[in-house]
Amino acid sequence: MKRSLPFLGFRFLALLSSMLVPCVVLTLMGYLLWRGLPVMGKELLFGRTPPLDAVFGRAPVWDGLWPACVGTFWLVVLTMALALFPGVGCGVYLAEFATPRQKRVLGSAVDMLAGMPSIVMGLFGFMLILLMRRTVLPDANTCLLLAAACLALLVLPVLAASAREAMEAVPASLRLAAAASGFSRSQALFYLLLPAVARGILGGAVLAVGRAAEDTAVILFTGVVANAGLPSGLFGKFEALSFDIYYISSQYQDQAELLRGFGAAALLLMVSCLLLATARGLERSFRRRWRGKA
Repeated sequence: MKRSLPFLGFRFLALLSSMLVPCVVLTLMGYLLWRGLPVMGKELLFGRTPPLDAVFGRAPVWDGLWPACVGTFWLVVLTMALALFPGVGCGVYLAEFATPRQKRVLGSAVDMLAGMPSIVMGLFGFMLILLMRRTVLPDANTCLLLAAACLALLVLPVLAASAREAMEAVPASLRLAAAASGFSRSQALFYLLLPAVARGILGGAVLAVGRAAEDTAVILFTGVVANAGLPSGLFGKFEALSFDIYYISSQYQDQAELLRGFGAAALLLMVSCLLLATARGLERSFRRRWRGKA
């Protein structure tokens, strides 16, 4: 059958669009790596401070990214500690126990939270501190814990969606086999279903870690500052890689500082790519196991 001219034109535009996206991504990544890789090394992380003194906190690091790396690490750890159980629990409940009406209501709430701009979440945390100052805690201030709590709300939909999708992807035959073996619903959930979907849930957790490490707008209002040094505790200020990139790119004084910003961007890009590849690998492994897809 002869294809019409509009169809061929649409096919050409679709092909052009499909080629445009990877070209833009590769150009962006290539430029960041081209500018950032040459400055990668010990000096980028520790500056003029001896590495061992910087790692053990015996000397401050004023011209390196080590405090931002440590701050990002603790920010991500706290975020996942706050978000992992509620997010996975919400996804499991939606997949296994919720009624159709509850699925509609809770699913809509999760979707609305997923679509919430990160800047709004940061403003929410900042306004919460102002409210606490006027009511119960006059000395309340932005801090690492507040930033992690706001980021936990931001990544919770990712965890809920991944857990729900993983639970719903389990074949019905596994549930029937559990029922035929005399397992109760809770026993089947804890001893069969959750171990079976562990890789899928872990893939969603890795994506959530990447989102928490990359976001800047939330922490901008909730405790991140420049030159804070290593985090002093849950209620102290902190540095983060994403904020350092923003700060250096807007406040750099010479070419060396600009190159340090490119180095920070390249470092964060490599961490993000590693997390994304890990999540995709876990998701592919899960799908191959339960759906027979590559």
